[in-house]
Amino acid sequence: MFGDMMNMMGKLKETQKKVEETKKRLDTVLVDEQSNDGLLKITLTANRTIKSIEIDDSLLEDKEQLQDYLVVTLNKAIKKATDVNEAELAAVAKEGMPNIPGMDF
Repeated sequence: MFGDMMNMMGKLKETQKKVEETKKRLDTVLVDEQSNDGLLKITLTANRTIKSIEIDDSLLEDKEQLQDYLVVTLNKAIKKATDVNEAELAAVAKEGMPNIPGMDF
């Protein structure tokens, strides 16, 4: 039994290391999103860091419209990046979980 616990602890530490490596890798995974008409384009990492924002000149004429575009498009981009982030981290965590009876993931 003690050997099994040591094996589980080792596997958990290995999984923790893989999770940290995955988090670093997600800094290089880019997610693109744009407004429906393509006037606003946003790129961020899967860790939800904004890398670029491209704004069509026509949006600069109406501050309120630009704000609306930013809110909607940023929220869509953040959702998409969050989905990628969670899926990647869940896959690593599930792969590294020890087989504990009664705990199905």
